[in-house]
Amino acid sequence: MSSQPVETFSVEERRRKLDVEDATGQLERAQWVLNSPDPPGLLQEIGSSVREIIFSHGNKHASSAAGQKQQSRAMKLLQGIFPILRWGRDYKVSEFKNDLMAGLTLASLSIPQSIGYANLAKLDPQYGLYTSVIPPLIYTVMGSSREIAIGPVAVVSMLLSSMIGEIQDPLADPIAYRNFVFTVTLFAGTFQAIFGLFRLGFLVDFLSHASIVGFMGGAAIVIGLQQLKGLLGPSPFHHQN
Repeated sequence: MSSQPVETFSVEERRRKLDVEDATGQLERAQWVLNSPDPPGLLQEIGSSVREIIFSHGNKHASSAAGQKQQSRAMKLLQGIFPILRWGRDYKVSEFKNDLMAGLTLASLSIPQSIGYANLAKLDPQYGLYTSVIPPLIYTVMGSSREIAIGPVAVVSMLLSSMIGEIQDPLADPIAYRNFVFTVTLFAGTFQAIFGLFRLGFLVDFLSHASIVGFMGGAAIVIGLQQLKGLLGPSPFHHQN
């Protein structure tokens, strides 16, 4: 009989404690709504984005096996920059055959395609081959997506020839024209690296779908018209038609 009041008292005491905690939580939430903190600034968001992209892969498998040591900060940094250090450990030799066949299949398509892109950019064919070989090799160790296509594209080749052609004639001085192309590609790659480091890819969301579709459709028409000379061989054929 003496144990029942003790149990009743303990239940009532717990209920009061829960009520107090609930009231305290409601008071804290009300104060937070009335005095909400300021949102983080642009520099804080950029800093957090950089830390997330660099050190986001270190803690995923840190506790997968008992007794496994946590990776050092330098290793996390290297895995963030070179993802091949993370997924390369799980690569199987049996997958190499399929990867080799896929590489040969894409190479048979990329070789003539890259030569055509070099022609669009008013460059020698070997530069098109360089852009088809070197970027995928770099992306192999620094990329993490298996679906993205890395290499030259027709629109960029057309923009290069039309933009630099206004400054330097590729037929009059091909060396100077080539130097202009190298300078433009260097700065373009620098800006892309900065955008990737600070995770500014969300800026693409501000481009409307209609403008992108219209630009790509217009570029395809211009590229097709530029190839009529080599396809049909009309004479005379003005270079601006």
